[in-house]
Amino acid sequence: MICEMCGKDVPVTKNVIVEGSKLTVCPNCARFGEDYRGSQRDGAPVTQSVIEERLQKRERRMKSKDIYAGSTSIELVDDYGGVIREAREAKGMDLDEFAASILEKKGTLSKIESNNLIPDDKLIKKIEKALGIKLTEAVQSGVTVGGGNQSNKMTLANFIKKE
Repeated sequence: MICEMCGKDVPVTKNVIVEGSKLTVCPNCARFGEDYRGSQRDGAPVTQSVIEERLQKRERRMKSKDIYAGSTSIELVDDYGGVIREAREAKGMDLDEFAASILEKKGTLSKIESNNLIPDDKLIKKIEKALGIKLTEAVQSGVTVGGGNQSNKMTLANFIKKE
């Protein structure tokens, strides 16, 4: 018999586990591994429930994980410009007065109200505080918009030019 570790031809070999692999080795190389006991672990036979448990653990390990699942993010509302304009007009302020009250430029606020400029977080907080409104909302990520509607799918008809 040949030792699978050192390659010597020896009369007697022994089954051992070396770094997770079952090898048939000579008595000299057997000191590098642990005794192999076949289908037994610590003297107890492996039962069907142990096998099922290991398979379930393996299945969980092999499953791909979505790191963004269940996370929420803060986003600006869709018609933020209209919301700002309505709140400003409800307070009886024109654009010049409102710009002076929050120390911002009139042109910047005009672009924001027409949805041509997305305000940064600092300006959003300033506008929310001055007008007493909420411009942000929590959005659940991983949610499909449109519910998987068939009409939202891209088809070849989207690329054909009709005359």
